Amino acid sequence: MNVFDYLMLINIFLIWSLLFVNIVLIVAGYVYYLKVEKEPPPEIIGEHPFVSIMVPAHNEGVVIVKTVAALLAFDYPWDRYEIIVINDNSSDNSAELLKEIQDTNPGRNLTVINTDNITGGKGKSNALNIGYQQAKGEFVAIYDADNTPEHKALSYLAAELKADDSLGAVIGKFRTRNKEVNLLTRFINIETLSFQWMAQAGRWQLMKLCTIPGTNFILRRTIIEAIGGWDEKAVAEDTEISFRIYLMGYKIKFQPKAVTWEQEPQTLGVWFRQRTRWVKGNVYVLIKNIGYLVDRDARKIRFDIFYFLSTYFLLLTALVVSDVIFFMNMAGLVSTTIQGFSNLLWFTAFIMFILGVFIALTTEKGEMTVSNFFIIALMYFTYCQMWIIVTVYGVFQYLKDRIKKQDSKWYKTERFQG
Repeated sequence: MNVFDYLMLINIFLIWSLLFVNIVLIVAGYVYYLKVEKEPPPEIIGEHPFVSIMVPAHNEGVVIVKTVAALLAFDYPWDRYEIIVINDNSSDNSAELLKEIQDTNPGRNLTVINTDNITGGKGKSNALNIGYQQAKGEFVAIYDADNTPEHKALSYLAAELKADDSLGAVIGKFRTRNKEVNLLTRFINIETLSFQWMAQAGRWQLMKLCTIPGTNFILRRTIIEAIGGWDEKAVAEDTEISFRIYLMGYKIKFQPKAVTWEQEPQTLGVWFRQRTRWVKGNVYVLIKNIGYLVDRDARKIRFDIFYFLSTYFLLLTALVVSDVIFFMNMAGLVSTTIQGFSNLLWFTAFIMFILGVFIALTTEKGEMTVSNFFIIALMYFTYCQMWIIVTVYGVFQYLKDRIKKQDSKWYKTERFQG
C-alpha cells in the first residue's frame, strides 16, 4: 500500500462514520414521525399566553403583504398576540405597504418600526434586538418576511412551550411554497424536507435537541433577557441562539404540525449567496463554542459541535481529497490499489443516500413520486456537489474576514414575485 491508499482509507473511514450518524438520525426521525402521526395536535390549556411576533424585513415589499396577512389570520385570540414588523432601512415601498395594512386593520396589535441607516441596516440580529425593545409578550415568535404560516401554526407552537417548562423554544416545520418553479427549487424542497426529518426530528427523538431554523419558532422572553438579546456579529443568528439555549439547560422541541410556507431562492446566484452566509454563520458559531467540546458541563451541545465540526471540516476535507485522488488516478497521475473497493463503497453510499432521502419524503403527502425519485438521484451528482463548493467558499470567506479582523456582512436573500 502507498500513501494514496492510506489517504483513501482515512477518507473512507471519515465519510462512512458520518454516513452512519445520518443513518441513525434517519431511523430516529422516522420513529418520531410515526409517533407524531398518532398524537392529537397540541392544545393550549387555560389562558392563552401573550405572544409577540417579530418580523425583520429589509426591502421585502414583494412578499411582506402576504406575510402580514397570514400572521393576522392566525387561529389565536387577536388580543393575545402582537405583530411587530421591523422595516429595517428599506429603500423600496415596504413602509407604504405596511402603513396601508395598519390602516385597513384598525384595533389590531400591529406595530411597524421603520429604521434608517443609522439605527438599522445592520442585519437580522440587530433588527430583532430593535423589535424586542417594544415586545410585550411572555413568549416571542419569529417569522421571516417571506413566510405564510398555516392557520394554527402559532397555537401549536405556544401550546408546546406553555405545557413544558423544560422547553426553551419550539420550532415548527417549513415548506417550500415555490417548489414548482424550476429544478433548483425542487432540489431545495427535497433538501428541506430531508433535513427536518433526518436531522431535526432524529436529534429530538434521540437527544431532545434541535437547531432553531430562523423562522417559525417560539421562545421564552426570559431566555432573551438572560442572554442579552441576539448576537449582532452572528450572521447565522438561529444557530447561535440555539447553542445559548442549550447552555442554559433548556431543550428545543420540533413540532412538525406547526407549518409555515416560505419562498426559496429561484436562481443559483441567490442560492449561492444565501448558503455562503449560512456556512460563514455556522462556522462562526462553531469557533465561538469549540471549547465546550471538552467541557464536562456542556454535554448537551457536544453533539452539535461535533456535527458542525465534522460537516464543515472533516467531511469536507475527506470529500475533496477523495475526489482529487479519484480524478488523478483516472488520469494516470497516481496509483492506488484500493480504488475498486472505494468505488464499491461510493456506490453503496449513493444507494443509501437515495433510500434515506426517499424515506424522509414518505412523511409528506404528495412528495413520494417517481419524478422525485429521479430528482433525488440527480441531486447526488449535482446539488450535493454544489454544497461542497459553497462550503469551501464559505469557510474561505470566513477565514478571510478573520484575517482582516472584520465582521461578516449580512446578506439579505432576494425575493421573487409570486
